[in-house]
Amino acid sequence: MTAETDRLEDVSFDGSIAAPRTPELEQERRVAVFDLLEGNTFGLKENPTGASGPWQLKISQQGHQLVFSAGTGDRPDLVDIPVPLAGLQQVVRDYAQICESYFDAVRHLPPSRIEAIDEGRRTIHDEGSRILLGHLEKKVDTDMATARRLFTIVCALTPGDR
Repeated sequence: MTAETDRLEDVSFDGSIAAPRTPELEQERRVAVFDLLEGNTFGLKENPTGASGPWQLKISQQGHQLVFSAGTGDRPDLVDIPVPLAGLQQVVRDYAQICESYFDAVRHLPPSRIEAIDEGRRTIHDEGSRILLGHLEKKVDTDMATARRLFTIVCALTPGDR
């Protein structure tokens, strides 16, 4: 395995994922996917076919869970990784609320208050990323930076109360 093969080369969403409700969320999703594809670490721990990456990731929603399906062009659904939304719902909601506070603060508050809110925003984002990493690490070799980028995508897909 090499850095050339242990990475994602594509991220897509199937029809079960609703389009973001606002142009801002759609932009957030596009930027998050771009950032993820620019730098990530992603390799399958169990690979019954012996296929090698780079990998394609399709994200879908099935009931009350997101499903991350990893594969290649020849085998698009090699591994399915279910991620229960219940475990992420509160942190996504908290993150959406603190992002609103942050954007409002940027317009109205002094830099010292903005920095405090931004620190809280990063803390909540890290918490969500660790939860997501916990679900992924059972089947995928990845890192915190990749989990952070994936969590940003999850937030854009399931925007809480935004």
